[in-house]
This record gives sequence, C-alpha cells and structure tokens, in this order.
Amino acid sequence: MTDRFDLAVHGGTVVTARGRARANVHVRGGRVVHVGDERHDADRTVDASGLLVLPGMVDTHVHLMDPGDPMREDFPTGTAAAAARGVTTIVEHTHAHPVRTVEELDAKRAHLRGRSRVDYGLAAHVWPDRIGELAALWRAGITYFKAFTCTTHGVPGLTPADLRAAMTALASFGGVCLVHGEDESITAAAERDLRAEGWRDGSLLPRWRSREAELVAVQTVCLLARLTGARVNVAHVSDPHVAEVVRRARLDGADVVAEACPQYFLLREDEVIEHGALRKFTPPARARSDADQAEMWRLLRTGVFHHLSTDHAPATREQKESGGFWDVHFGLPGLDTTLPLMLDAAAAGLLSVEDVVRVYAEAPAKRYGLHPRKGSLQPGGDADLALVDPEASWTLSDDVVISRAGWTPYAGRTVRGRVVATYLRGDLVAEDGRPTEELPGRFLPGQGHTEVSDDGDR
Repeated sequence: MTDRFDLAVHGGTVVTARGRARANVHVRGGRVVHVGDERHDADRTVDASGLLVLPGMVDTHVHLMDPGDPMREDFPTGTAAAAARGVTTIVEHTHAHPVRTVEELDAKRAHLRGRSRVDYGLAAHVWPDRIGELAALWRAGITYFKAFTCTTHGVPGLTPADLRAAMTALASFGGVCLVHGEDESITAAAERDLRAEGWRDGSLLPRWRSREAELVAVQTVCLLARLTGARVNVAHVSDPHVAEVVRRARLDGADVVAEACPQYFLLREDEVIEHGALRKFTPPARARSDADQAEMWRLLRTGVFHHLSTDHAPATREQKESGGFWDVHFGLPGLDTTLPLMLDAAAAGLLSVEDVVRVYAEAPAKRYGLHPRKGSLQPGGDADLALVDPEASWTLSDDVVISRAGWTPYAGRTVRGRVVATYLRGDLVAEDGRPTEELPGRFLPGQGHTEVSDDGDR
C-alpha cells in the first residue's frame, strides 16, 4: 500500500453495528480504502484521539419542501443541518410538489443540482390513478414509494384496494413502499365529531389521530404486504402495540419492518396537549409514563424497530403558531437534534453507540439498497464519516438550530455527545457544529436504476 492517501483519520475508535476498536481510516478518491492498525501518509491527516469515528448517518425519511415551500425548508438549509449533525445521506420527498412521474423526477433532479451538502435519494408518491407509473419510476432511480392510508397535506389516502394494487405492482419489480398508516374512516369521523363539538386546542390531536386509527391501518398494511409479497416499511410507528403488529406480521412471512422516530421516544402525550401546534405531528406522541418510553427504547435495542429516521418536516415557530390548530402543518424539525439525542441516550445506557450506528446508518442503508456504499466504513464504501466527542456536554436550544425551522422541541435538554466533524466522500462538510460553504451532495439512484449515468447530480 504505497500510494499516498487523500485523507487519514488516525487514533480514533471506529464504531460499527457489531462493535468498536481503535483503528485508523484511510481514504482515496472519496472511498474508504483501509481500516486498521497501520498508519499511512496522506495529504490531510486528522488526529481523532479520544473521538468516536462513525459512518455518516443515513436518514431515509426527510421532507425539505424543495421545490415547494422554501419558507419552511429547502435543500441548502435542511442539508446544512444534516451535515452539521453527522448525517451524510438523506432520502427526501415533499408533499407540495410530489413526484408521480418520471418527468416530475427529472424536473426535481434538475432543480436540486448543486443545492445539497449531503448525498440524497428521492422518493415518489403513490397516487391512486398513477399506479401504472411505478415501474418506470423505479427504473429511473427512485429510492422508494411513499403511500398514505389517509389524506394528508393534499396527498390522497389510498383505499385498501388501491394499496393492494400498488403493492402488487411493487412486488412485481422489487420496489419498496413506505406507508403512513392511519385509517381514514376513523380519522375522518373523529375530525367531524371534534369540529362539531368545538375542539380547537392540542388536546384534540390524540382523539383525532388515535392509536386505534393507526392500529387498524397498520394491520391492513401488514396483511396486504403478506398477500402481495411486497417489501413494505411502516412509517413513524408511535406505539408498542403497533410495533407488535409489525413484529407478528414478519413472523407470518410478510416482508415488513417498523420505522422509528425520536419523537416517540422522547416526547409525551401531555406535551402535545400543553404545547399545541408546536407538537402537532402525526401519529402524535403516545407515551404517558417512564414505563411507556422504556418499552419503546427496548424495542429499538432489540430490533423490533428496524431503523430510525427523523421524519424531518419543519415549519418556523411563527408558521406553527399562526392560525388555528386545525390548519397548522403537521411535522417537527429533527435533523438538527436526532444524532445528539441518540448519543445522549447511549450515554444514559438506553442503547449503545453500536445500536445507534445500526438503526441510524447501517439498517436503513441496507433496507433501501444503499449499503455498503452508505451506512458503513467498509473498504470500497463512500468515506462518509462523523467524528464524535462522546464526553462533550452541551445544551440544545433554538440558537443551535441550523434548519430554517429555527426552533426545536428539545430546547433546554442537556445532552452528552457531540459531532465535531463530518466528512462526505472524504471531504469536510461540517466542523464544530457549522457546515462548510460547499454544496457537494449528489443524487443517489435507487436500487432499481437501469439507466447509464454518471456518479450523480452535483
């Protein structure tokens, strides 16, 4: 190994999903070439003594409203937050300008060229009258297809018949579907009754978007996944009872997994009621006690939750607080805080750093066909690195939020563990909590991509 390297990261503790060890990482041409005890010369050498060296995180459920509603978030601001907090790959979809055809995908790719600080895949929406477009979108490079069982932000909910047709199509070519599971008949009836009774504050949300609505929808989704053979991921599972439905479906032979989001581990139902629109996301937080939250952490540790995503869907504080509760957008900012919160959970013994790497890097990359290029530090993979000081203690606040949201529901929490540098394909994209000026992110074609292309959109 005589050729000089572009980057060497020496003296750190490399953490994978399977363990950790003191090791040196050497990079050439944007790829990891060597991980081991030996030290080699490089154009740039980083002393990582006392630091953890993690693969860059892979966040596969992100909304950046670009194109769409840049007053809420766009790619330059959202991916700046991602880079600063150790996330080097995202998969994005926006409801304002949904991708339903190859032409819409091509237009979005063209629009995003040169606008991202991290690498990105794109998801398409399943539209009831566009199911015939799915195979072409898969071949054109979509990472997955998002389906709703209830109308949300103007995206139509799918009936069980629609969902079965879509899953049958996806199974025919190996596509992956991420499903938002809330039963429309239950949520619509609840909304009608609550409006008639004059409900207007945050206390309506658990009644409107109930656990029963989620359970009914997810049971249907899991049954259809088993009957059609489709690969299905259940989005933002909010409750252990729902996770159990997914677990049992897997035992019955369905290729279905449960996605976790940090808000369901860290926020409680009473906060939704107290803070109103600033905690309006759906499904809502359901935990009511320490025991409820402890059970969610257990399910994450033991793999019942397959992977973790943010469901980053921000609006500014002003946007959240203007207008009535019924009319405010669903969603929370998450890219600024998720890895710090998970590192703090590891410091508190709720899971291990190896678990964090598994659920927030390796597992999502594998499920969506991005591994081993993403989500690992294997030789040959992209040199996406997050260098972490595990002992650094700091307090989350609105002032540290880089996302255009400008606020966080976790303000005031002191956390242990901080990302001190982030590298994308061997190039520094963030340091000391601030992104660099460069926008080197590339489009990552999905696993069904069949067209000859370059390394992606810059």
